[in-house]
Amino acid sequence: MKVLFIDTTHPVLPQLLKAKGVECKMVDSLSKEEIENLLPSYEGVVIRSRFKIDADFIEKGKLLKFIARPGAGLENIDVAFAESKGIKCFRSPEGNRDSVAEHAIGMLLALFNNLFKADAEVRAGIWNRTSNWGVELIGKTVGIIGYGYMGEAFAQRLSGFDVRVLAYDKYKKEFAHGSKYIVESSLEHLFEMCDVVSLHVPLTPETLNMVSADFFKQFKKNIYLINTARGGIVNLSDLATAIKNGKVLGACLDVFEFEEQSFEHSQISSSEGMQYLIQSNKVLLSPHVAGWTTESNEKIARVIGEKIIAEFNL
Repeated sequence: MKVLFIDTTHPVLPQLLKAKGVECKMVDSLSKEEIENLLPSYEGVVIRSRFKIDADFIEKGKLLKFIARPGAGLENIDVAFAESKGIKCFRSPEGNRDSVAEHAIGMLLALFNNLFKADAEVRAGIWNRTSNWGVELIGKTVGIIGYGYMGEAFAQRLSGFDVRVLAYDKYKKEFAHGSKYIVESSLEHLFEMCDVVSLHVPLTPETLNMVSADFFKQFKKNIYLINTARGGIVNLSDLATAIKNGKVLGACLDVFEFEEQSFEHSQISSSEGMQYLIQSNKVLLSPHVAGWTTESNEKIARVIGEKIIAEFNL
C-alpha cells in the first residue's frame, strides 16, 4: 500500500504504517495540483485541513481505498462521494476528546473567576478585589448539545463540580442509560433549565449558524456559552448582540466563523461583531487549539494509524 501525507502529522502515524510495509510519501510542500498528479498511484491519503477533498480530487484517485483525517471533523472531505466510490473515511476524535474537555473546563473556570482580567490588573499595579469576585460553578445546570466523544468527555470532567448536566443529541436516543454524568434532555428542556451551554456538534448544513439570535431567545435564563466545536456553528454578530443585551453573560470561544479552510492560518475578522467580542471582558478567546496538546497530537495520530491497520489487515 502507498499513502500520500498531504499535511504534517505526528511521526507515530507514518512509523506505524511503515512497520506494516506501507510506503509513505510526504507531499505537504506540494500544491494541490501537483498532489493530484501523483494521486492515481496511491491507495491512501492523510490530510488535516490544508484544502478540501472534493469530488474532483477523489475522482483522480483511481486506486484510493481510504482518506484519513487525524482529528475530529470531516467537513473538508466529501464523505458521501468518497463512500459512494467505496473509499473509507477515517477520523480520530478519540485522540483529542480529553484535550477538548479540559480546555473547555479551563476556559469556563477562567471566565467565571475573572482570571485573565485579574491577572492583567495585578500586572498593571491595580489591586481591585471587589470587581474581580467570581461566579461559582457548583449548583449550575450545564447543557451539552451533541453527545459524541467530546460531549461525553466534557460531561465526565464536570462530574466533580456538583453541577447538573443535561445532554441533547438529535441523532441519539437512550444514550444516558447507565451514565453517572448526565440526564438525557430534549432541546426544549435544555432551553428552559440551562445556565451554561457547551457545543459539541460537527459543522454541517444543518448546524451552520445554528446558534443565532433565535437560538438565544429560546433560553429562559441568561446563559454562558462555550464553543470548542466549529466556528460556523455560532453567528458572531448575533452573539455580540446577545452579550450587549445581557442574554449571554459570557462566552468561551476557541473557534470562529471567519476561519480559513486551513485552520493554521486565519486573519482575525474586522467585523463589528468580532471586534466587540475582542474588546469584551465577558469573552475568552483561543485560536482553535482546544483539541491540541502535546499528548493529543500523538494520540490522534496513533488512533487513526491503528484504525487503518485494522481495516486493511496490514
